[in-house]
Amino acid sequence: MLIDIFHDTVCPWCRIGKKHLFDALAQWQEAAVQINWHPFLLDDTVPASGHEFRSFMQTKKGIGVKELQYMFDYVRLAGEAAGIKLDFNKIDLAVNTKLSHRLIALAPTNVKNNVVEAIYQAYFEDGLNIGDIDVLVAIGTAYQMDAIELRSQLSDEAAVKAIVTESTLVRSHGITSVPFFIINNKVKVNGSHSVEVFLQALNNAALQDIKR
Repeated sequence: MLIDIFHDTVCPWCRIGKKHLFDALAQWQEAAVQINWHPFLLDDTVPASGHEFRSFMQTKKGIGVKELQYMFDYVRLAGEAAGIKLDFNKIDLAVNTKLSHRLIALAPTNVKNNVVEAIYQAYFEDGLNIGDIDVLVAIGTAYQMDAIELRSQLSDEAAVKAIVTESTLVRSHGITSVPFFIINNKVKVNGSHSVEVFLQALNNAALQDIKR
């Protein structure tokens, strides 16, 4: 079973969707699963130094302070229902995510899913700048990636530019929002949805394979 996941690492709904999918996979267990992670940069114009988080979000969403807090509370409660923590009070910076996607691309296959989750945790629970190389190296070395080599790879401008190119290509193929999941190149799930929806999608994909 092949699952392509399109996401951004500062997207709370992407983290919720990931949790729902993985909970569904834990129940399903019908076949071996290969997961491919794809970058979808929500805003590559954010500088390396980042923007002040709340004012950035107010401007981006075109809403006031109260409306923004309502939105954060709504998403936080959705996260709690899914079993994950989204602490918007910890987040100081809106950050550029292309380096975090580069780290995901570099992570060994056997720990890649864990690295994705560690990046989400660093941002949404610890309020860290996941656009900062030092933060990303610390995440990578926690999963036995070599610090010196990793720092060099994260500083490779051509490789980072390739992340931006891939994100642009994804948009050109008609994916306009995330999270977005494609199962076995056939069944598409657009959004964070419930565990039950993902289970149905997995079963539909498996059934289509049988009918081939």
